[in-house]
This record gives sequence, structure tokens and C-alpha cells, in this order.
Amino acid sequence: MAGAVLPIVRRRHWGRWISAVMILALLAGLGLLLARAKIAYDQVPAFLWYRVMLTGLLNTVVLAVVAQAVAIVLGVVVALLRRSANPVARVVAAVYVWLFRGLPVLLQILIWFNLALVFEFVSIPLPFGGYLVHEPTNVLVSAFVAALLGLALNESAYMAEIVRAGLGSVDAGQVEAAKAIGMTPAAALRRVVLPQAMRVIIPPTGNDFINMLKGTSMASVIGVTELIHAANNISSNNLLVMETLLAAAIWYMVVVTVASVGQHYLERAFGADARTGAWSRVGRALRAVPLRRA
Repeated sequence: MAGAVLPIVRRRHWGRWISAVMILALLAGLGLLLARAKIAYDQVPAFLWYRVMLTGLLNTVVLAVVAQAVAIVLGVVVALLRRSANPVARVVAAVYVWLFRGLPVLLQILIWFNLALVFEFVSIPLPFGGYLVHEPTNVLVSAFVAALLGLALNESAYMAEIVRAGLGSVDAGQVEAAKAIGMTPAAALRRVVLPQAMRVIIPPTGNDFINMLKGTSMASVIGVTELIHAANNISSNNLLVMETLLAAAIWYMVVVTVASVGQHYLERAFGADARTGAWSRVGRALRAVPLRRA
């Protein structure tokens, strides 16, 4: 009939319903399998608070934080060397990145741990005789230090590339404008380039730190008491392997979640929201500076 009002029929998304049912069925099946598994779930909470487990948690966090901090400092230095006008500095920085990024982290940890096999002593001589440092290598390079060196040096190579990409993302015109108003290269880097480059640097750095938290588990190979090593110590006495590993997994998820929350707020501070902040206004002001030939 002409002029009849057609009823409005809601579109049915059958594919969404079918896929949702399949996902829920898989999750239910997984839950049933875990419920029937020979795991004493009631024992897991107690293992979380064992002294050796808490020691492993502390060592995991300290090792990850210190290694990441050292890696950031070294990465910034290497990134600046790679952008240097000095060809020797650029080549050395490129070789550094090639070497420490190319070798597996576990191999680097093992090399540092066995350094005493090739250098019996670590010595720093003084100009007028004597030594500033003269100690056996196996005393200075303990298992913890070896793990720290392996993790930090490997991560520093990745940080160098992250920082280099962040610095390259800043418009070169802003650097020229900063120099035009009298800023030194160091001041321009510190006050103009780095704050804007943080938008690019923060997200991958946060991801790398989360990987660092999990990568500390490789230190268990050389006897560092981190979470995996602590779980193995507990299970070697009670033979509850899965239960202690689940306790370690819970602590890993806790520290990774905290790191993820911190990364989220850092990205908000330096990311898209920062485009309307003070550093964005500085950048717009510098772009507005007219450049004139002398």
C-alpha cells in the first residue's frame, strides 16, 4: 500500500552471537580442564608469602629497575653518538648496537658470569703507582652483577635505537629556531628536542621495561634468587612444582600490571595529551620565530 509506514526491524548480528558462544564454550572448557587438573590451588596463596619468594620478588624488581635505568643512560649516550658529526663516534656507536643487540641475552649473562676464566683480576692502575681497584673478578662480578650487565647492555642497544628514533621525530626547524633565539645545542636538546621526543620514546620504553621484568628470569640460570629460582627452591623441598610456579606467575602479573599502569600515565603525560601542554606551546612559539639570513 502506498504511503504505508514500514516497520523498523533491528538488524541481527548472528556472526557476533555465534562467535561469542564459541569463545565462552572454549573458556568454559578451559576452566573445566584446570578444575580437574592435579593442582593444589589452596596451597598457592601460602607460597606467595614464603621468605624466599619475597626475596625473589625483591631481586626481580631491583634487577629490572637498575638494569633499565643503566640501559636508558647508555642508550641516550649511544643515540647521541650515532647522531654525532664525528664519523668515528658514529661507527663506534653503530658497532655497539650491532654487537649487544645481536647476541642473545642469556649468552651475554653467561659471558659476564664466566669472565673470571679469562681475566683473573679487575685492575684499575693509578698514574703514580698502585691500584685504584685490584680485586678478583669473581668477587666483583657476582651472579647478580653478571645478570645486571647482561640485561642492561643488551637493553641499552635497543634503547639507543628508540631514543634515536624519538630524536629524529622532532622537526629540524624547531632546532634551528631554538639556535636562532640563542640556545646552545645542549640547551636546545634538553629544553626543546627531548621533551617532544618523549612522545615517541615512552611507549616502546615502557614495553621494554615490562619485557625486562620478565627477562630477569634468565638470571636463574646463574643462581640469582629471582622469582623463578625462588619457585624452584620451594618446589625442590615439597615437590609442588605447578603450585610454586603459579605463585611466581601471580607475582609476575602483579609487577607487570603496576608497570603497565605507570606506562599508561607516562604516555598520557607525554603523549597526545601533551600536545596541548606547555611543551607544545614552546614548540609553536619556536616555529613562529622568523629565520633571517645574517
